[in-house]
Amino acid sequence: MTSPTGTGGRGRFADYGRPRRVDGGLRARSSRGAIGVSWWSRRFLEVLESFALGTRLTRGRAYARAGQVVRLDIAPGTVTSTVQGSRPRPYQVHIALPVFPEQLWARIEAELAGQAFFSARLLAGDLPAELEELFTAVGAPLFPATVTELAQRCSCPDAAVPCKHLAATFYLLAEAFDADPFALLHWRGRSRDALLDRLRELRGTGSKPSSTGTLGADRPAAGAARALADLPVAPLAETVDRFWLPPVPLPDRPPSLASRPDLLLRQLGAPAPAIGGPGLLERLRQAYRQLGE
Repeated sequence: MTSPTGTGGRGRFADYGRPRRVDGGLRARSSRGAIGVSWWSRRFLEVLESFALGTRLTRGRAYARAGQVVRLDIAPGTVTSTVQGSRPRPYQVHIALPVFPEQLWARIEAELAGQAFFSARLLAGDLPAELEELFTAVGAPLFPATVTELAQRCSCPDAAVPCKHLAATFYLLAEAFDADPFALLHWRGRSRDALLDRLRELRGTGSKPSSTGTLGADRPAAGAARALADLPVAPLAETVDRFWLPPVPLPDRPPSLASRPDLLLRQLGAPAPAIGGPGLLERLRQAYRQLGE
């Protein structure tokens, strides 16, 4: 595959017939309608469709739902998959997207740590919709701005880009983002553990012993420690009348953390076929949503 719009091999490719059946393939959880339930997975597919790939993307939807994708791996800058087509040997798919350089990630992490809203949501395992705006503001758009940012390759003889196998990989990738929102950030160059550890460190909640053996002796107070640092220390007997009063003014309405009731299901992914598979996951998701309402 060399051209993003070429169709020279499409007629010959169609002559190979129906794809070979796969046992145990990665099957899309959505059996009909749109694929993707979270804002970030739907936004990802919307971006791809905005590149005039919409009609070609739909070619792979049946492949994704039939379980033709045998393997899907997400690494910094690279997504690879193995997709079974009509030939005996599966096709190898490669999708590349540039990672953010370390200097840019340091700026992103500083911005995230500086706003409690983002830190709380990320530490809770969720990506707020406002995250896309923050990334764009610091010059690190989460999603590709043009189709040329995506390097797409498939070992099949179809000249169209994306072919069925690339398109199926895109759909399964969107569902992988549903199951683990941090997979999108991992593709851009930062793993979940590395990002969350850095946020804890920047916000002063991940203190480690210093060379003198004390906790956090070389880092400034943050959060509650900073708010209480300058308060006078007095015996309890002299302050019992105001012991339960807040040491600092509290807002009239405390902040609330909004999180979807099916967040845990998205993080765990589909259960094994022996206990219900994707069908059970969808029934649980609907039940969680009804309970949340």
